[in-house]
Amino acid sequence: MKPEDIADLKELIEFLKEYQVSEFDLDRGDLKIRLKFAQQASASFGELARAAVASHAAPAIAAAPAVSAAPVVDANAGLHIVKSPLVGTFYGSPSPGASAFVSPGDRVQKGQVIAIVEAMKLMNEIESDAAGEIVKCLATNGQAVEYGQPLFAVRAG
Repeated sequence: MKPEDIADLKELIEFLKEYQVSEFDLDRGDLKIRLKFAQQASASFGELARAAVASHAAPAIAAAPAVSAAPVVDANAGLHIVKSPLVGTFYGSPSPGASAFVSPGDRVQKGQVIAIVEAMKLMNEIESDAAGEIVKCLATNGQAVEYGQPLFAVRAG
């Protein structure tokens, strides 16, 4: 790795820490970067992009190996987390006023529809990727969600 690449990587890490991003992945051909921090993310990708454009601080990294911070202690350890497969708006029920697809305490099967994420006027059914009991719903109805954002905690079994 060249010294300027290391400097760019350090700048990227500081930028992500400043905006309290908990995870960051970049995959561009032979360049793969994965960063994971112990704090909670409070800035959305959109806020980061606006901040990067405003400050011109988005570093250009030519090549860098994958980097990982210390292991994160997770309050949901042992639970399976169903994550959003896309960016959009989360809906926990099929229509306004209808009962929720699932609630904490409900048992779900793998492949069962548990929510909808609306993206570009398309309603995308979100299926559970594990069988078990819904422990927590981590998103609220009408909330904007990011790719990979946790939606449900499921106790497998």
